[in-house]
Amino acid sequence: MMNFSETDFLIILSTFIILIVVLMMIAIYGVFIKKKSELLLTQKIKETTFEQELANSQVEIKEQTLNYVGQELHDDLGQKLSVARLMTNKIALAGEAEKEAIAREINLLIGECIQDIRNLSKVFITEQVAHFGFIESLEREIFRIKRLRLMEVNYKIIDHDVQIHSTHALILFRIVQECINNVIKHSKSHCLELIVKDEEAQVKIEINDRGIGFDTNIDEDGSGLKNMASRAKIINADFQIKSSENKGTNVLITYNK
Repeated sequence: MMNFSETDFLIILSTFIILIVVLMMIAIYGVFIKKKSELLLTQKIKETTFEQELANSQVEIKEQTLNYVGQELHDDLGQKLSVARLMTNKIALAGEAEKEAIAREINLLIGECIQDIRNLSKVFITEQVAHFGFIESLEREIFRIKRLRLMEVNYKIIDHDVQIHSTHALILFRIVQECINNVIKHSKSHCLELIVKDEEAQVKIEINDRGIGFDTNIDEDGSGLKNMASRAKIINADFQIKSSENKGTNVLITYNK
């Protein structure tokens, strides 16, 4: 029978304790590595999602720009040039005094067309929001609506010097643009109200209409609202919408700086 001295027992016990501690450290390290990998994967997914939404927003803004340019060329420039052409045809049959008046009118029309073309050229800037800034891009969108006489727009901004990261501003602008387009297409409202409040920690954007409204619980196009809400979440913003039938719609976007 083997006899263990007290020293042997202590050595065995110490070895066992050290082994347990080492195993625990290995287990803790394994959990740490796993958590770190999960965090890195989550961060990578967030970055990928953000880049995808940024790319989608850029594409959608370009499509919106092309639609706008098409409308302007057809409805405004096309009409002005047609009138100028008709007036040119009249010159041959007009008297000297009348010719001078027609020439002045043609000159004014051509001047307006040149200015319109210059205005249109600005919307082709690839990074519109990055170039002009968030607020000016909003104002250009409002100018477009007023120019095309789509509806009356009441616009109020507390501070023009709103500081928003350019990539966040692009996605935020696209959310606002999509809200405005929904009002134009679906609300049957004659008036749109846009309010921008720049606060210390937040930027609040409110969009109101006086249209037919809808029940948000049974919205048939709920995917559009979910898309805007998910985009808002990506840039650390909150998207809230309130609406009821025949009472209009209120959208509040709160961007956390």
